[in-house]
Amino acid sequence: MTKRTFVIGDIHGGLKALLQVLNKLEVKEEDTLIFVGDYVDGWSEAAQVIQFLIELSEKVKCIFIKGNHDVWCENWLKTAIVEPLWYLHGGKETIDSYDIFSEEDKKEHLSFFENMPLYHLDAENRLFLHAGFTSVHGVEKEIFTENFYFDRTLWELALAMNKNMDKDAIYFPKRLQHYSEIYIGHTPTTNFGETTPMNAFNVWNIDTGAAFKGKITGINIDTKRYFQSDNLPNLYPNEKGRNK
Repeated sequence: MTKRTFVIGDIHGGLKALLQVLNKLEVKEEDTLIFVGDYVDGWSEAAQVIQFLIELSEKVKCIFIKGNHDVWCENWLKTAIVEPLWYLHGGKETIDSYDIFSEEDKKEHLSFFENMPLYHLDAENRLFLHAGFTSVHGVEKEIFTENFYFDRTLWELALAMNKNMDKDAIYFPKRLQHYSEIYIGHTPTTNFGETTPMNAFNVWNIDTGAAFKGKITGINIDTKRYFQSDNLPNLYPNEKGRNK
């Protein structure tokens, strides 16, 4: 029986799209699902996404990486303080989605957020995180942990690289040498005119713009075959998401 590992990109409250992707992946009990963060903020089912993921993790092995939007939501659940920047970037929709959830539910969701790792490194030396890191010595030496869910320079570096540069060259970026592959979300591929996952050197970006007008993507990390939802505005026709 073949055990498969799938990485799921940014979800942003789009439960309908997430269900589409998981159905296309035909997930089995022996599979592993790695989510690279940003489960909330955007579409109207943020709390429902969290509830679904909690229940899914009881049936299938799941690893939930924490994204920047998840940090904002966690802070709100913990303090009830509404960060203005968060409110404008999907926080309002997330707050509204919690209207039908009890205080006990909110406590369970807070615990879910609090227990999320900032990155995951597997036995094949593949790194999974939401955004990036800046230390030339790798993630374990990162001084500012916020970089794990905010940094965009890793992706920019990978995109700007000379594709003919030898990996042993003195100028080859050390950040790209530590890991066999790196999987990220955070920066929509739609920013670059791409609707599918992008690969630059050993970095795979699987945020395909679900927060805006794109899709949610799930990719098999061994075969690189990927599956996508419909465009989110088509699934939530009466909503704007973060397209404001």
